[in-house]
Amino acid sequence: MHEPAPDAAPLPLDDPHHGRRRFLQWAKWGTAAAVLGTGGYVRWIEPHWYEIVCRDLPIAGLPAALEGRTLLQLSDIHVGEVVSERYLVRAFRAAQRLNADIVALTGDFITHSDDADFWPLVERVYAHVPRGRLATLGCLGNHDYGRGWVQPDVADAVTERLEASGVEILRPGVRDVEGLAIAGLDDLWGSQWERPLADESIPQSAPAIVLCHNPDACDMSIWGRFQGWILSGHTHGGQCRPPFGKPPLLPVTNKRYTSGEFDVGKGRRLYINRGLGYLWKIRFCVRPEMTLFTLRAAPEKA
Repeated sequence: MHEPAPDAAPLPLDDPHHGRRRFLQWAKWGTAAAVLGTGGYVRWIEPHWYEIVCRDLPIAGLPAALEGRTLLQLSDIHVGEVVSERYLVRAFRAAQRLNADIVALTGDFITHSDDADFWPLVERVYAHVPRGRLATLGCLGNHDYGRGWVQPDVADAVTERLEASGVEILRPGVRDVEGLAIAGLDDLWGSQWERPLADESIPQSAPAIVLCHNPDACDMSIWGRFQGWILSGHTHGGQCRPPFGKPPLLPVTNKRYTSGEFDVGKGRRLYINRGLGYLWKIRFCVRPEMTLFTLRAAPEKA
């Protein structure tokens, strides 16, 4: 008759295999928590965590009356089925509290939908669009031309509703704001882009600013003698990029056009806004942006 086997002795506390198993288990749970946390951040936090970027905008020959005045740039709002209406209204209210003298909106006001509630949604959101004390101006983007960018009736409907909300759409056109010419070009990808009209709409003497949705237009031979700032959007900054790296996906031919300021030569400078909305509800290291510029007279060249 066999005696029952004694219970296995417990592992000593300093057993190296026991410690390794515990470490691997904690590492597994830690990795899972990090993945879930990052996923939640890029989907639920950063897409609505807008940043107000404040910077000077030096302009040659700026009228003295505009020295120290402010210009607020908003871009790529993308009202539609994807971007939260509540978020946009909250952002617009915060933008209005900045009390900008000029508000410039650089396109992609909508992401078009055939849903019956789409145009009422557009009207509800843009009822809250911030307005400048001196002017509220905008230019159209490719999404404002509907699907495939080939629906001028959609662009007309966008323009009508924005102008009813107090936004003057330049498509193309030029508006004088106390001696500062602000021009708007139609969208490079839109069905109404016409190079001769773009040529005629670009002021050829300072002081001037051009609103142009797609920064690729900066590389075209349409600018003549224009020297000054071009304000664009379109890229969303890539929406996602690795820390300290470049975004892997950009909807432009010139891949250096990510976000921020660029020297595009011949006395012209470009600023690309990262956008307030999104096409997919995901952002990583590319927060939504409102840009509040302070107008400054550029130093005269010696």
